[in-house]
This record gives sequence, C-alpha cells and structure tokens, in this order.
Amino acid sequence: MPKGYLALVLHAHLPFVRHPEYDDFLEEDWLYEAITETYLPLLKVMDGLVRDGVEFRLTMSMTPPLCAMLMDPLLQERYVRHITNLIELTEKEIERTKFDRAFHELAWFYHNRFQDARATFCDTYGRNLVAAFRQFQDMGKLEIITCGATHGFLPLMAEHPESIRAQILVARDHYCQCFGRPPKGIWLPECAYVPGIENFLAEAGIRWFVTDTHGIMFGHPRPQYGVFAPVFTPNGVAAFARDVESSQQVWSAEQGYPGDADYRDFYRDIGFELPFDYIKPYIHPDGIRCFTGVKYWRITGKTNDKQPYVRQWALEKAASHAGNFMHNREKQIEHLAGVMGRAPLIISPYDAELYGHWWFEGPEFLNYFMRKVCYDQQTFKLTTPTEYLRMFPTQQVITPSASSWGAKGYWEVWLEGSNSWIYPHLHVAAERMTELARHHKHGDHLIQRALQQAARELLLAQSSDWAFIMKTGTAVNYAVKRTKDHILRFTRIYDQIKTGQVDESWLADTEWRDNIFPDVNYHYYE
Repeated sequence: MPKGYLALVLHAHLPFVRHPEYDDFLEEDWLYEAITETYLPLLKVMDGLVRDGVEFRLTMSMTPPLCAMLMDPLLQERYVRHITNLIELTEKEIERTKFDRAFHELAWFYHNRFQDARATFCDTYGRNLVAAFRQFQDMGKLEIITCGATHGFLPLMAEHPESIRAQILVARDHYCQCFGRPPKGIWLPECAYVPGIENFLAEAGIRWFVTDTHGIMFGHPRPQYGVFAPVFTPNGVAAFARDVESSQQVWSAEQGYPGDADYRDFYRDIGFELPFDYIKPYIHPDGIRCFTGVKYWRITGKTNDKQPYVRQWALEKAASHAGNFMHNREKQIEHLAGVMGRAPLIISPYDAELYGHWWFEGPEFLNYFMRKVCYDQQTFKLTTPTEYLRMFPTQQVITPSASSWGAKGYWEVWLEGSNSWIYPHLHVAAERMTELARHHKHGDHLIQRALQQAARELLLAQSSDWAFIMKTGTAVNYAVKRTKDHILRFTRIYDQIKTGQVDESWLADTEWRDNIFPDVNYHYYE
C-alpha cells in the first residue's frame, strides 16, 4: 500500500487562431510549434511507456479551442506544409554547417526530428492528434479533462451567469464529440474560481475541478488537510488544489529545473540570427522574422557568450532532475503521511507547453520520471483525480475562496489598465445574447444559424487569452483586433436578428471564418 499519491496535471490550451482568408498567418504558428515541440513528444512518451509495460497515470486538459484546431483539415494541411518547410531548412543547414562539427550534428538532429514529426503526424496518427490522445484515455493511462469553451475568465462573467453556463455546457458537449464520453473533470480557465461556479459544473455532470493553493487554504471552514486532500463543495463537486513546492521545482526558470545551464536556450533561434536572404523562405512571407524551432545554443548562464547545445548532456541532466524530483516527492509524502495520518495527494499542475516548447527537454523529464516512479521507489503511486476520488470517496466539505493562478492570485492580470476596456463591451454582448436566446426559442433555419453564430462570436470574444496578451504585451495588436472583430460581428448579427433582416451571404462568410463549435447550442443562454 503506497503512503501517498501524486497527480500530474498538464493544461493543454491555445486560443482559437484560424485564418482561412490568408494563405499564411503568423499567429497560426503557435499551434504548429506546439504540435512539433509538445503534443507529438508527449504522445511519443506515452507510446513508449505503454510499449514497455510501464504503469503510469497522467491527467491532461485539452481545451475545446485546441481540439477544434487539431481536428481542422485546413490547419492540419498547413501544419504539414509548415513541417515540410522546416525539413527543407534543415537540409540547407546540414550543408551550411558541414565544417563545424557541433552545429553540423545539431542540424542533423533537427532534420531527423522534423522528419519524424511529419511521419508521426501523417502516418502514425493520420493527422488526428485528438484521436491519438483519446486512445491513451481509452487504455486507462491518461485522463483527459475539459475547460471553458473558449477559456473565458469565468469570475468576470458573474454578472451574466448564463455566459458561465454556456462556457461550461458548450465545452461539455464538444468534449463528448471529441472523446466519446462526458468529462469527469475540468480545468477552470486560469484556475479562476468564485463560489457558485460549481453549480454549473454539477449541471454539466462534472465531478471535480482544479484550483490554486489559496482557493482551498482560504476556504471556509479551514481545510483539515490543507491542499493535500481534495475537498467537496457544498453541492458535492470536488476541488483539488495546486501544491506549491512541486510546482516551483519544475515551473520556475530561476529556482526550477528548466533554467539549468545544459538545457536548450529557447530564445536563441536561427530565424532571428541568420542572414535575412538566407532565412527569408523559412520565415513569414512578409519578411517578419520568427522562431523556426532550430536552436543551436544551450542556456549556459546569464551571459551573451552562449555555448553550443549538447543533446546528450541535456538528456543526462533531465534524468538526474527526474530522479531528484522523485526523491523530493518521496520525502514530502513520507512527512505528510506521518502528520496527516492518511495517504496524502499531491496535485502538480503545469501548462502543457512548458514540456517541450518552453522547456525543450520537458517530455524526456516526464518520461524518465514516470519510469523511475514505476521501478525505483515504493513510497507513492501516480494517480488521477478521478481515481483518487474513487479510492477515497469521503472528504471534508468546504466553500473554496475566490482565487486564480495569475500573478497575485486574483483577477489583476485579466482586469487592469491595458485590458479593462473590453469588459463593458463583453457585458453588453452577454446581456444581448441572453435576450436573443430567450426571445427566439424557435425560428426559421436562417435565424437559428444567426443565433448560433452570435454564440460563437461571443464565446470567441470572451477568451481570456486576449486580455492576457494585452497585459503581457506579446501580440497586443492581434489580441485587440480579435476582441474588436468578434464584438463587432456579434453586434452586426444582433442588429440583423432584431430587424429580421439577416444577410445570408455575410453570415456564410462569417461561419466560414469562425467555424468553431458547428453544433453550438445557443439555448444554453436562456
């Protein structure tokens, strides 16, 4: 009998970025980079674990926008074009670096890696990565959970609870279409919670959610076991809180593993470093330099004098860090079990893109760690939140506190000077969507299409990603434009429905552009 349990939870999410009106769109690269560097490597890790008979458990949210993009034929085709272009680039790099052994070996490394990515994507999984992840859930190794329909920041919708309800129920429906079963758990967008959200989760049949540490620690009454056991909210939906210690060890670039000198430097990319005429065919057609994924340097340290990346050193360090992480969890669980008098549960949640995209060696770290847990210790077992609730169905009942996992723990990241202007528009649109749904419960086919598209535009405008980008300053113009575009399209649809004059040609073009949730149920706003 293990002394305790550990649940690794990866949050896989990207905003819905799909622009069929352009032949090449820069922000679509976010998806292509994640496929190559995070999703395919994670699938490869799980495939290897299953092949070798390694017992493991992993929990992973796959948000509706991410699933919609992964299943979209246009984006699938564009990914193949993207990775084929990178294979051509590495062929040139092999020739360019032939007199420099370190870089020449790395050029071959990337060439083989990109070729393997294309073959795995096209041949092994038939371009359908949602089905690829689903097979591991069907095996009982991976628990896939859902999120808000478009990752909307739910506490800032509290004035319009119909919008919270729609975010959750639309997500539930989409999950069922993708994975052939209803979701048992949910990653609340940004781990943002206010009391009352659990009522909509219960309506959707969702049994548990993830919150941040202080969401449980500041709950009422105080949690008897801190964050090392789930709690039930008053309506029976369970809450699991993040463990700070295990999160910091992996997440922090300063204190955690990813900042080690032997790991690959994320920011040094040949897309920004090589002569423009040479790299031009492999960056954006408008001449905008961008990441290619070909990076030759290791972190080295806080210096401009970076040293070449040595793959073997990085893998050895990943194995060492995996062993250290396991040892620390053993000691942590042994201590907690003695204090609590019961088997503790450690919840370790991370953005999935940390593993592979930001921390290149992250998937290898997970691979080593899960193998070591299986064979090199007997103190704890890997589990999923649903499995833990099945083993321990009795828990304390508390009301969690309002919280998020953003800086300072509440709403400041998504509601401050750079982005506060969006919320009056979102609130008006939410109110109008409820008005439309209640007054047009039955209508002709064209009105129903317009109502469905109005729901899509509101959902897309509500994505927390746009406010986050405005705050962080990474692609502000794009985030502002997306917010305005969706609000303006929603408003135009609203006006057309109110006057009974729906422009079918324009509506069809809008459906073609923003095609997420083809079967969206606008009645959820009633």
